[in-house]
This record gives sequence, C-alpha cells and structure tokens, in this order.
Amino acid sequence: MKRIAVFTSGGDAPGMNACIRAVVRACVHFNVEIYGIHGGYQGMIENNIRPMTTNSVANIIQYGGTILKTARSKDFMTPKGRKIAYDNLKHHNIDGLVCIGGNGTYTGAMTFEQEFGIPSIGCPGTIDNDLFGTDYTIGYDTAINTAVDAIDKIRDTADAHNRVFFIEVMGRHSGHIALYAGIAGGAEGIFIPEKEHEFEDVCKIYEKKSRTKQFSIFVVAEGETDGHAFDIAKRFQEKFPDTDSRVTVLGHIQRGGKPSANDRILASRLGAHAVKALLEGKRNMAVGVINNEVSFTPFETAIFHKKSINENLWIMNDIITS
Repeated sequence: MKRIAVFTSGGDAPGMNACIRAVVRACVHFNVEIYGIHGGYQGMIENNIRPMTTNSVANIIQYGGTILKTARSKDFMTPKGRKIAYDNLKHHNIDGLVCIGGNGTYTGAMTFEQEFGIPSIGCPGTIDNDLFGTDYTIGYDTAINTAVDAIDKIRDTADAHNRVFFIEVMGRHSGHIALYAGIAGGAEGIFIPEKEHEFEDVCKIYEKKSRTKQFSIFVVAEGETDGHAFDIAKRFQEKFPDTDSRVTVLGHIQRGGKPSANDRILASRLGAHAVKALLEGKRNMAVGVINNEVSFTPFETAIFHKKSINENLWIMNDIITS
C-alpha cells in the first residue's frame, strides 16, 4: 500500500481535526503518500482529492469542525455515484481509505469495499457515542463538557427565578450524552430513548422534592420516546400548573468548540492505528478503544449491533436523585 486517502463524513465532531492530523503524520512516518478528500463521499464523487503533507495539518489539533469539510451524499447512495467515486480514486492511485464518521460513514465504506475492493478502516467520529466497538467516540467527551457547562449556567437562572428547566441535548437514537451530562450537571431527572416511564418517575421525584427545593433541572435526549423537551415541558406544566417551566435546546453548540484533551488523545490514537491497520492488511473494519486498549471491529458488527447505555450509571442516578 503506497497511497492512502482520508476523509470525514456525516455530522462533524470535535477531535476530527486531531484524527486527520494523526492519519497524515502516521502516513509520513511510514513513507506512505497521503491524500485528503474534501467534502466526504460527495467530494470523492466530485474528484475533490488533494495531496497532503505534514504542513497541511499544522496548527489544527485545537480546532473543532474538520478542515476536510463534511457532507451527506445522496449521490454516493447510488451505484452510479459509487462508480464515479471509484474511478476518481483509481485516477489518483489510492490504495486504501481512512474514513472518519458515524454509522452512515461505515455503511458507505462497507458497501464501497464490497463493490470495488478498496480497503477501508473507520474511525468513530460522532458526538452521540452510539457506535459499537469502542467505549468512546471522537467528540463525545467535548460534547458532554459543553452540555454540562450550559447546564451549570442554566442552573443559576433557574435558582434565581425558582423555575423548572427542561434542557434538550443531542441524541436522536441514543441517550449517552443525556445520561452523562445529566449526572454531571446534577439533574433531577433524565429522559433517554432507551428507557420508558421517565415522566411518571420524574413527577414523583418532583412532588417529593418541591416542598424543599423550588427549582429543578431535567435533561432530555432529542430522541426521547415521550417527545421533545417542549412536549414534555407542556405535560409537566399541565400536571403542575403552579410551576414556571422553561425549555432550552442546546442544539449544535454541542458539536463545536475546542476538543477536550481526552478527545484529542483518543482521535490521535485512532488515526495512527487506522493507518497502521491498513498497512498490516486489515480492511473493512472500525478501530476503537475498549478498556483503554485499541481494538478492531468488522464494519458489519459496528453498524448493526446497538450500543447500550451504562446500566450501572442509570441505576446509580436513580439512587442519587430519588
């Protein structure tokens, strides 16, 4: 393998730049040419493929987002689009790919390898931490810290006005961010897609604590089955008409900002090991860290196995909030 290309795809996550940097510098170390694909799979189709050097990734480790940009490509979902992408890669003599992204990125890489045989190694880049095969994904730690910082600020105004706040965090299909941010932020209740009947439980807790505490913080994952934070807050206000309820949706601020030290280190480890894996002949796999050890999981397993929340944390949270 003499020439590798790296790209980012799907939603951006803090630490992607650190991962790109590690990929480029690992390639330089192993005397492998490295190319960057700008704009994800769409950039592959549009032949937006350029050589990179050590200088290309200087002074980027501290920035959020991705210098290679990212996009969601409908064209790549078609056989015609993938054939164009393949022809472009062959034109540049690309032998292997490092793809940084989430479930959709892995799915695209797996399909592409099955059709055209170009080996890929995936690095888990998503703030949702919902990818199987790794304890933590790139961007997750930063997203939690961003959410907790916001919760701390909202707590001040909730206390000042004796209000009940419902804070919505990202997580369309998973409650990892909500669970960790809720515990770290001292929330009285947490709503996540993996659990049911949280509304009834939260109401019981509020009824018990409202006599001694006049404000409350609840954290809601956007994919919560009871509805979005606005829906839950409306039900809560109807049940407790004397309360003053407010909703804050943190939204995309969770995706931006300087990556934490943990995310920079994780991303660097995964990027370097992705290059090493390609050179060792591994293919169609995702690199991750489990119990602080680098591990590899087949794309098919990483895509189709659901990553559960930490049940011990959920039980512990129930204990300390009841």
